[in-house]
Amino acid sequence: MLQFISFGSGSCGNCYYVSNGVDAVLVDAGVGIRRLKRGMATYGVRTSLIRGLLITHDHADHIKAAGHVSSEYNLKVYTTEKIHGGMRHNYHAMRKVDVERAMAVEKDVAFEMGSLRITAFDIPHDSAENVGYCIESGNEVFTIMTDVGAPTENVRKYIGRSNYLVLEANYDAEMLKNGPYSDYLKQRIMSGTGHLCNTQTAEVLAECFHEGLRNVWLCHLSEENNHPELARKTIEFKLRQYGIIVGKDVQLEVLRRQTPTGPWTLIL
Repeated sequence: MLQFISFGSGSCGNCYYVSNGVDAVLVDAGVGIRRLKRGMATYGVRTSLIRGLLITHDHADHIKAAGHVSSEYNLKVYTTEKIHGGMRHNYHAMRKVDVERAMAVEKDVAFEMGSLRITAFDIPHDSAENVGYCIESGNEVFTIMTDVGAPTENVRKYIGRSNYLVLEANYDAEMLKNGPYSDYLKQRIMSGTGHLCNTQTAEVLAECFHEGLRNVWLCHLSEENNHPELARKTIEFKLRQYGIIVGKDVQLEVLRRQTPTGPWTLIL
């Protein structure tokens, strides 16, 4: 089996847990350590199974508790050299990751954490660098892509490989256009190094859908410029246009921003 829990997904903090029952990883540590500990206790997470912390990029909502989490659970922190550098210079991360726990990975080069095989891959975003993670357990593939500036060929490739997929649906274009953000911030979000809107997410999912894709979770929704039901309906409508029925051909869920979502136990 695989188990997946989201401990938070959005600009207030991101953290995900993936386990095959033998080994587990955390992806990002943007929620507070006390909140994370409460969540793991609530869901009975066996912290002894966690083999490491994977970091997608160096923005505060993904790393602000990384040093605390690494120290509390004696975890090594895995990401690229550029992202490690960005983390060291981010003043929102009050406790830095200890040097001896900072492990550098290369994009598109697989490495093993117990029985899990993990590959970091490039995703465009306006950070020092940004990566998604492809997590393999046997023949099953669980992929996490957050803060996706554009649906690149790399993004499409890894959707095509995935059985289980966490993918950003950050904003609704009309809500952003008519919302309170400054023009500068609106342009940043809509740029090719910003975020995916609901329509972009819907289109790339529909175009890259395959029979092996069983579950999709929409992550990192904007509180000001999106709504969970709007995101879900946009994706559901586009998939239906391609003859793909949510609930029959694929399961679709929206991750909550500030409270845990899950757990999902996925029978392989």
